[in-house]
Amino acid sequence: QVQLVESGGGLVQPGGSLRLSCAASGSIFSIYGMGWYRQAPGKQRELVASITSGGSTRYADSLKGRFTVSRDNAKNTVYLQMNSLKPEDTAVYYCNAQTSPYEYWGQGTQVTVSS
Repeated sequence: QVQLVESGGGLVQPGGSLRLSCAASGSIFSIYGMGWYRQAPGKQRELVASITSGGSTRYADSLKGRFTVSRDNAKNTVYLQMNSLKPEDTAVYYCNAQTSPYEYWGQGTQVTVSS
């Protein structure tokens, strides 16, 4: 079992920045990749960014250059730095951890970009 707890969401003005954190606990040795997904109202959940245990990253094409995923292995925490935020980035952001054969999800954190 893996537990994930996200934090760092909130209300930000367009052009602003936020950093989300996802702290993993439990059977963390079994995790081979972690990622961030988001789901806006009325839309499907989509991948934002992911990072493997070796540090390889992948991003949604539309978010490259604005979002950065990173990890601190000592703290078992993954981060998502979001810059130049736009109203269309408004969504619930979910942390995801992949093991074999299961995947785990956090409870989600709301990000609202609005003036």
